[in-house]
Amino acid sequence: MIAIKEIDVRYSETDQMGVVYHANYLVWMELGRTQFIRDLGFNYAEMEQEGILSPVIDINVSYKKPLHYGETAKIQTWLDYYDGLRVVYGYEITTPDGSIALTGTSSHVCVKKENFKPISIRKQLPEWHAAYEKANKGKE
Repeated sequence: MIAIKEIDVRYSETDQMGVVYHANYLVWMELGRTQFIRDLGFNYAEMEQEGILSPVIDINVSYKKPLHYGETAKIQTWLDYYDGLRVVYGYEITTPDGSIALTGTSSHVCVKKENFKPISIRKQLPEWHAAYEKANKGKE
């Protein structure tokens, strides 16, 4: 499964060179990840209300081609890896002509909000686990 989210590049997201400032791609990756989870039928906010957070533990990006104000970025997000504890999302952001602007991954774990102790998604969030397992198998 690949989630797709389109973003219109706003002027405030560009730098002095007229291209999207590099840190804004991280925000767009978060929007893509949120869309992926929504497409699976879940909601980050509901998970947080249950006292569980999903912090980023690693992020890797490779910038290929700039996006500019007035263009539309297409963010594709998928499950790159899942083992019951750690989740790695894959990303590809493209320009309006389909050129790759960015490729990347972000790694996450789930933790208890009150103490940031890692939890097993498999045990604590069985519905999420089943959906991630299905998405993981779907990429093979």
